[in-house]
Parts: sequence; structure tokens; C-alpha cells
Amino acid sequence: MVNKRQIARRIKNEIRAEDCSEIAVNAINRHLTISINGTLKQKTLIQSLVGMSATKLSVHSLNKVVEKVPCETSVRYHLSKVNLDSLLELQSKILTYSNGQILVPGKSYHFAIDFTDDPYYGEIIEANKDYVLKSKMKKSTTTFYSYVSLYITTKGQRQTFAVFPVKKGVSKVEYIRKFLAIINNAKVTITVLCLDRGFYSNEVFSFLQNENIPHIVPVRKYGLELKKILRGNHSRYAQYTMMGTGKPLDLTLAIDVQYLQGRNKKFGNVNLGYVVYGIDWKPRRVYQVYKNRFAIESSYRIRNIVKAKTSSRNVVLRYLLTIISFLLKNIWVTLQWMFFSKVQRGPRTIDEDLFRFDLFRLLVWEGLRRKLKFVTVVSVLRSLS
Repeated sequence: MVNKRQIARRIKNEIRAEDCSEIAVNAINRHLTISINGTLKQKTLIQSLVGMSATKLSVHSLNKVVEKVPCETSVRYHLSKVNLDSLLELQSKILTYSNGQILVPGKSYHFAIDFTDDPYYGEIIEANKDYVLKSKMKKSTTTFYSYVSLYITTKGQRQTFAVFPVKKGVSKVEYIRKFLAIINNAKVTITVLCLDRGFYSNEVFSFLQNENIPHIVPVRKYGLELKKILRGNHSRYAQYTMMGTGKPLDLTLAIDVQYLQGRNKKFGNVNLGYVVYGIDWKPRRVYQVYKNRFAIESSYRIRNIVKAKTSSRNVVLRYLLTIISFLLKNIWVTLQWMFFSKVQRGPRTIDEDLFRFDLFRLLVWEGLRRKLKFVTVVSVLRSLS
């Protein structure tokens, strides 16, 4: 992780465009090594990739707006040298490059794991067949590249800790195992791990219980017994035995009762059930903590703002661009935490309106635009004189 003094030394009383762009470029350049041919420098290549993300341009479009970037053929050639296995090992180091500013070793945090899908409109070939997944129709396609990410949901410190491309045949438990190793290496602990309904299975619950990981997972209302348990007029705890491919598993359910009171023209109440382990909170707090998990959806929306365009079938290129998009969001959160928290007693609060993500994105691009020389003159094909 970057030393806090490195950022503090660069940023005194104001954040400049070159500060934002250099932090992002250095986060990648420090960890990723690409074999370069000719006079091209690795840093220039990485500046091109970060610029693509900040402007949502493609490899094809970027060298039409800035001059000092490698041509499209050169970019694709050099990126083809990046090994997927090495990128899988490096991605967490890149993403947590600035986490040392806001995360305290030994402290406990709320984490969430979730999936996000990127639409894919191209052909499925031998090189990408294991990573292109079928799903319900969304954005005019049923094929997607999917990514599973680990996210800190503690307020003010919401960062993507790690992200992996989803591969066919790899179980959800395997992804959880990888994330737990990353958390352990970061020397922070888990207050609670929030998972969505996609993780509701005997296999996942057995693994988490064996690893003694506190967790919250919403109930899937399958079977008459569960439906009976989830009927009532007051918040409570209940026990449920889950049958599956393995041996029966005893689960604890926290059930929070919400009264509709005419919301969406509905009345009565709804029982919200959660499988819980390793926590002894009241059901209402379980509901509220799990609700904070939806901050990860906001992270996906922000990430989509700086997701470079590509139609490439190259799994590694797509994955690298995904990492960069999450990295830019992480750096923005770090800068907010360091320089835009209010000076006051009590909990640390961020004045988010002073340094919005759109401004940060434009500052990144401005810093890169100066180095890469923005095109200001375009030759015409026909003169009207």
C-alpha cells in the first residue's frame, strides 16, 4: 500500500489534475510489468488505459483525440503479453494501493460479496468460452462477462477490495475462499460478511460456519416449512434445518417485521428473513446492516462511469479495464476520506458535495491530457476557399 506521506506530500492545500492522474497511473505501474518493445514506455501505455477509462473511450478512439499515445495495434500487441494468472494475483494490490490511508490493520470492517455483469455482444470463441456466461436478457443480450467483487460497506470507507472474473465451473465457495485470504493478508478482520441470495446454499453455509465467519444472507422462501416460519407479527429469531446434497445443516434465522402502512398501496406486514451466524444483533439491526450492502450497487454505477469501451474478445484486456474502473473509484473514496472529512467532534463525516466523482474523473483526464497532448487541430479533406 502507498505510504500516506506520499499522497500528503503531493497534495498540500489543493488537489490538482496531475495529482489525480499520477496516483491512478502509479497504482498500476508500480505492480504491473509489461514487456515493451521499441521506444514505447510502460507508463505511457498505462496512461493511455487510464485515459480510456476516464473518458469512456475505446482503444480505437483514444489516439484520435490525443497524440502521444501508442497506436491501436501497439496497444493490443503489448496488452496481449499480460498474463491472466499474474493479473489475478496483482489485482488486489492494485485496487488496495491507497487503502492504507483509511484502513487500520487489526480493525474490523463490514464486507460484502456480489456479482456484476458486463454485456457482451460478440462471438463466443475458444479463448473466451469459459468466461462468457448466459443469463436473462439485459441490455439486448443474454451473454455477459461476469465479475465477483469484495467490497467494504463500512460508511465513508466503501472500497472495492478485490475483483475476479467469473469462470465456468468455479464454485462460489472458491471465490469466498480467495477473498478471505485477501482480507487476511490485509491484516484486517470481518465484523460481518453480507452475501446476496445467489450464495444461499448448503455448501456456502457449511464453509462459512467451518471457517467461523460472521455472515448475513437473505432467506430464499422455498418449501412450506420456511413459509410458515416467515409468518408472524413481531421480530424474532427462529431455527431452521436446511436439507441439501450434504448432511442437514442447522441455521439461525433473524426475522425483521416491516409494516407496509400503505407503501405502494400495500398494507399489512412483511417478514424479512436472514440466515445469520456469529452475530447476536437484534433483527432490526441485521436488516439495517444488510441494507447497507446495497452501497455496492452504487459502486457498480460509479464504476460504469469510468468503464472504457471495448468490443474485444480478449478476457485479459476486459479484466484489466475492469480493475482500472474500480481503482479510480477507490482513489476517489480515499481522497474524500483524507481531505474532505469535516473538522468536528464525533464520527468522521465526508462532505461529498465538495469533491464529486465527476469532478475527479475530469481531473484525471485533464492531468493525462496535458501529458499526452490533446489534439487541437484537425486537417480537413476539402477546403471551401
